[in-house]
Amino acid sequence: MPNYPLEFCFAGVHCGLKPARELDLAMFASTRSCTAAGVFTTNQIKAAPVVYDQELLQAGGQFRAVVANSGNANACTGDKGNLNARQMAAQAAERLACIPEEVLVLSTGVIGVQLPMGQIRSGIGIAVQELAPDGAGRAARAIMTTDTRPKMASRRSEQGFSITGFAKGSGMIAPHMATMLAILLTDAEVAQPDLQSALEQAVSSSFNRIVVDGDMSTNDTVLLLANGASNSKPKELDWENFCSLLGEVCSELAQSIVRDGEGASKFIEITVSGAPDSAAATQIGRSIATSALCKTAFYGADPNWGRILCAAGYAGVPFKPSELALWLVDLQGSHRIQLVSGGEPAGYDELAAAHLMQQPEWGLQLDLGQGNAESICWTCDLSEEYIQINSHYRT
Repeated sequence: MPNYPLEFCFAGVHCGLKPARELDLAMFASTRSCTAAGVFTTNQIKAAPVVYDQELLQAGGQFRAVVANSGNANACTGDKGNLNARQMAAQAAERLACIPEEVLVLSTGVIGVQLPMGQIRSGIGIAVQELAPDGAGRAARAIMTTDTRPKMASRRSEQGFSITGFAKGSGMIAPHMATMLAILLTDAEVAQPDLQSALEQAVSSSFNRIVVDGDMSTNDTVLLLANGASNSKPKELDWENFCSLLGEVCSELAQSIVRDGEGASKFIEITVSGAPDSAAATQIGRSIATSALCKTAFYGADPNWGRILCAAGYAGVPFKPSELALWLVDLQGSHRIQLVSGGEPAGYDELAAAHLMQQPEWGLQLDLGQGNAESICWTCDLSEEYIQINSHYRT
């Protein structure tokens, strides 16, 4: 069993939100109180659980658990939806012998449908009974929607603390948070302001660097809970190590979301270098990663580099087209094919380029020739299967 953080337990159960006895309600609970941090969708339309969690975190305090359901987003559900989010927390708190304000809530699934609270209550009761240190796998599966596999990552520090993360996400994925949920747990002892700062830094270089389809959800949430059970205080020992390991967990989860993108057959790492600053590089990388024309070319293994330069050109970042250079690369770094030099086509082998793009994982490097900063984004191709999945999502 992985080195999960101490004094956390997990459960994943079926409560009837999804068919065929699929797991659809998860619980993540600590035996002791936790500090907590969160990052949320920037969509103006926010699901009831997002609003509820933001209010709780802004109020401060301690937390004991996160309860999450899949199959129903509890978004665009009005006052009743807001009440149902609070009832989820209250029902979990009642079973865990804590107060409702110590329970955070997550939901994901179809928008505009009220939660069946009788089934939720029953599921919460079963989940509390099944909470166990080895229940992580079931919890990871219970938050899935169109995901084809659960997503988990763990790291353990020489300082004695561990960090474990769970995520769901496959479609409606865009930067500044996407249709994804992530629950991060650590047994390190970290004050809330430091925890929030570390989480924002980690999300910036991971979940906010991924694109599947460019659509931003109403429910995106990343939560980080720290219960201090390891008695390790990274702020006093090695704060940089804590932030680094948290970033590794988030990056692994973020990349796993792209690899499991709806209908995706290829994972593409986009590096934009030679930029005046990292923000400019990220902006251009996101533009390329989101372009439907680029993503369909990736699917067809077509080295149509004009689409890539076009997407860079409308990203809103000034640069000199005559300075651009573009390469296809394998992710082991042993093979590079230059497509563009000085803003013009380089003498490359078209068949070799297409062959590289047929691989399940590869990368692009676009150098702007404008500075020393760079940034990395991750995306996938866009296939017919994506259309099939999303044209029948509710049916």
